[in-house]
Amino acid sequence: MGTAIATDGNQWAHYMTSLRASGRFDGGSSIGTGAVFRKGRANTAAPTVVSGFLRVRAENVDAARAFLVGNPVYEAGGTVEIRELPRT
Repeated sequence: MGTAIATDGNQWAHYMTSLRASGRFDGGSSIGTGAVFRKGRANTAAPTVVSGFLRVRAENVDAARAFLVGNPVYEAGGTVEIRELPRT
């Protein structure tokens, strides 16, 4: 993965500006390291590194894919997950 691109502050600023301009950005945050807890078992480090999340409003997962364009991690060849949240 092109780490320099994925962590470039200017790339992120440009991407975040485009998300805000879409009118569908609902926030996000970086996320620190984690641990997995199971009753009766030893605690272990979280197996997957999740560096943060962005929340956008989209009709479905396919519509959310449009927000991948310009994402520095995605553009650098990294992995970006799209998850649907329950509707309230």
